[in-house]
Amino acid sequence: MARSRRRISLLDELRGLSIVLMVFFHAFYLIGYEFDIEFFQELYAFFSPAQPYFAGLFIFICGISCNLSHSNVKRGLLLAGVAALMSMVLWCAVWWRMLSPGNYIWFGILHLLAVCILLYALLRPTLKYIPPLLGVLFCLVLFVLCYHIPYDQGGYFGLRGLFTVSVPMAATDHPLLYPFGLCPVSVCGDYFPLLPWFFCFLGGSFVGVWATRGKFPKWTYRCLFPWLAAMGRHTLLIYLFHQPILYLLCEVIGWLIRRIF
Repeated sequence: MARSRRRISLLDELRGLSIVLMVFFHAFYLIGYEFDIEFFQELYAFFSPAQPYFAGLFIFICGISCNLSHSNVKRGLLLAGVAALMSMVLWCAVWWRMLSPGNYIWFGILHLLAVCILLYALLRPTLKYIPPLLGVLFCLVLFVLCYHIPYDQGGYFGLRGLFTVSVPMAATDHPLLYPFGLCPVSVCGDYFPLLPWFFCFLGGSFVGVWATRGKFPKWTYRCLFPWLAAMGRHTLLIYLFHQPILYLLCEVIGWLIRRIF
């Protein structure tokens, strides 16, 4: 088998690490706020600054993987369907007061990845003419410049202390702009708008060009942590089912505590 077609185990392991961190992060929120336990609220607040980093790693790796996929259109449509179904289920759970409104997801990481993958499939014929290194640097600059756009108030394009361009209020009036980070809502459980995260994904897609050419270091193909790699190959299933399982476990533990004490 050609080296460029060998599985890059490091990507699976990093995906697995990201999903493990995400499960713990969501567990802190669920236990802290749905079951009103202050210690877990403090844990959630403490680890919140780290959340964009492991989420960004996951998005970046997804961009790399687009170069290794047989059909990005099928992949993107599958994720879009799953994301829509998840939003519908969460809406029902909130409507029936099983969950608080803060758990609803309008445009979360699955919605983002679905749109990014489909956009990549559409743009790929053009992107292939851009040198990978230039593409990575260009995406990095745009990601940094757009990072502060999706704010409830005071969103801006640019670098504070160097130059900034405030997001006009007129650009935040329409709900259809919400996926772009221009019309944030006050209550949301998971929000990853296209600005800036599409550029994180796209930067990964340029790195993925080197993967298809077999230019990743040899050690990236060796599997050092099989359990992380296994989790990294099943991230969609873990993402979909970890919160219902966590909620059920908390309910069972709470019931047992009430029965015992």
